[in-house]
Amino acid sequence: MRGKGMGDAPIRAFRHAYEYLASGRAALIAEADIEPVAQLPRYDELTKNPADGALLSQALVLKLNGGLGTGMGLDKAKSLLPVKDGLTFLDFIARQILYLRERYQSPLPFLLMNSFSTSADTRDFLKAYPALGEPATLELMQSAAPKVDAQTLAPASWPRDPALEWCPPGHGDLYPSLLGSGRLDRLLDAGVKYLFVSNSDNLGASLDLDLLRYFATSDQSFLMEVCERTPSDRKGGHLARRGGKYLLRESAQCPEAELPTFQDIQRHRFFNTNNLWVRLDRLKELLDASGGFIPLPIIKNSKTLDPRDKTSPKVFQLETAMGAAIECFENAGAIVVPRARFAPVKTTSDLLALRSDAYRVTDDWRLTLADECRGVPPTIDLDADHYKMTDQLDASLKDGVPSLARCRELTVRGPVNFNAENVFVGKVRITNANATPKPIPAGEYRDVEKELA
Repeated sequence: MRGKGMGDAPIRAFRHAYEYLASGRAALIAEADIEPVAQLPRYDELTKNPADGALLSQALVLKLNGGLGTGMGLDKAKSLLPVKDGLTFLDFIARQILYLRERYQSPLPFLLMNSFSTSADTRDFLKAYPALGEPATLELMQSAAPKVDAQTLAPASWPRDPALEWCPPGHGDLYPSLLGSGRLDRLLDAGVKYLFVSNSDNLGASLDLDLLRYFATSDQSFLMEVCERTPSDRKGGHLARRGGKYLLRESAQCPEAELPTFQDIQRHRFFNTNNLWVRLDRLKELLDASGGFIPLPIIKNSKTLDPRDKTSPKVFQLETAMGAAIECFENAGAIVVPRARFAPVKTTSDLLALRSDAYRVTDDWRLTLADECRGVPPTIDLDADHYKMTDQLDASLKDGVPSLARCRELTVRGPVNFNAENVFVGKVRITNANATPKPIPAGEYRDVEKELA
């Protein structure tokens, strides 16, 4: 890690993760050791004053931008994927920041946490927005960690492509990277106090002035935006309490016998959106007290050394999640936000929803759910054999994007071609049993199962 230019803080963080791996300890959180979270403050209950931008000069917007989206067939930064009206995630993010700066006449600092895989493409793209600042000054580099050989626990070796010996250590690396880069001290010296961080592929997560004011006046050190779990969220992590503090429990941390309770959305009601608010002065105190890193729970991802070669050696990628820091801060909290603030694109099904009329673009360049959706996005299930990759989805949309604003569920099996005259309402299933793509005839499809002849 030193040879690759990593500083003391990320090295200490990796050492903590590696020692945990080598110890063989299981990171399980039993149901008997936690308490469900029954009630939380809600965004809908906040006093609203969106014209008040007084705190913007003390705020920083940071977007996590280290992912490539390889699961969707991408080989560049995922944020460079066109998402709506020909604009990419980064187009929307840049325009959101510039809107806020101009609207409130505030400098509003902005950073992207890039990985070694996304840095060059992102910097090049940002040249199109000179008003944001010099691209190099907008970058916080995520550190790199060695992949660990699953058999020997030695650093993985792959001479044919040494770059594959390394991996990003998860977005929990945000904290040591802020410290180790010197950026945290510079921000504090400049009077920046409140950090808002979210994923670059979640365009619902813009800086909200009412949330900023709530966070500032609450005097909390850390605030997590959460949403109500629905049946489609039951396998994801949830918020809980232990020893008087909040914590996140992921499925990998749950004993297998307790998975039914883990998935009980009436018992464990809230999940982390990964939209987080952090007091930078309190973060500095915590990092100083813990040796330059936060001892977050370790996520052990089992992979092959070369993701494209399933015969390559088995490795562990040791990662941490930044949201897990909620149990490390004193006076940490959570707030329930509308589902519209959680619109990540993890699959082409998510991408189809954003490209459709189920989402609209606001004057301040946010993507919000259309009124017809009544606060709930459509559930879309596209056949992975035909739509897993973005180029496959693009091909199916060459004649236009269907209307989904009044659609509750859309399931597609087999290869089809959509068009702009398709209107899906309620619960719709489209099936093509043939190998050749077939067009969906123009018209409205309401609560129907349609087989293409």
